[in-house]
Amino acid sequence: MIGSLSLILLCQLAGEAIVRGLNLPMPGPVLGLSFLLLLLLTRDRYAALRRGPLHNDAVESTGRGLLTHLSLLFIPAGVGVVQRLDLVVEHGVGILLTLAASVVVTLLVTVATFLAVSRLLARNQAKQ
Repeated sequence: MIGSLSLILLCQLAGEAIVRGLNLPMPGPVLGLSFLLLLLLTRDRYAALRRGPLHNDAVESTGRGLLTHLSLLFIPAGVGVVQRLDLVVEHGVGILLTLAASVVVTLLVTVATFLAVSRLLARNQAKQ
């Protein structure tokens, strides 16, 4: 558990360092999660990566454990919003419009992705 948690945090640290070092316009944890995904995808192909925390499902079980307590990670963000409630009141309409637009865009992208994958799978099944 400690080894797999260390690996997850190391990937996040690498993502943060690269994003800040190269001044990239993306969150560091997103890049770190991409690194972790690449490690997990290449783990099964290369025997050298099947050691340490990657040798079994330790990373997956640690991730599941973190997800069970995910709601606790939102407490600092909620406290930050309450501390800056004056800004929320001042820019409330803009925040609501942005949230509504992002929900609509997310739904449209999700539908487009679903349709593309459905067509791709149907095409593959027709070939077989």
